Amino acid sequence: MSIKIKHKHHIHGETKRRSVVKALTWRVIASLDTTVIAYFVTGDITKAISIGGFEIITKMVIYFFHERAWNGIKWGKRIEDLPGVKTADTKRRSVLKAATWRVLGTIDTFVLSSIFTKNVKHATGIALIELITKPILYFFHERFWNSVFWGKREFEEIKNEK
Repeated sequence: MSIKIKHKHHIHGETKRRSVVKALTWRVIASLDTTVIAYFVTGDITKAISIGGFEIITKMVIYFFHERAWNGIKWGKRIEDLPGVKTADTKRRSVLKAATWRVLGTIDTFVLSSIFTKNVKHATGIALIELITKPILYFFHERFWNSVFWGKREFEEIKNEK
């Protein structure tokens, strides 16, 4: 007697369109955070908006390539959609993605803040505060997107006979 069990799993990861939308949603959240931090550190709304505004461009480009690179890494991805599990990524994978993104993001923030404030202490302060706020925000952004199945490539059904 054979039992047919159907499993669904993702093939080929996520679409480029999904990566673009994730980049846009993250950028709104993160740029607002940067602008608030920059204003808190500098007390100058013009500098704060300049830093937050310019990083929209630089970080969206960096984030897109970061997302595409992680899409090619299989570590921490579940192959099968398991009953009761809403995400294909493990929490450890989300944490490591947050850490690698934060390294890139902090470098970008420091460089932009240095350019717009012309003050290394202010740039350092902005970058250091982001080391606390951004990983937390990014982690929750990732967990949200892991529960959204839009933009994941087609499912392929596998039949196992036992």
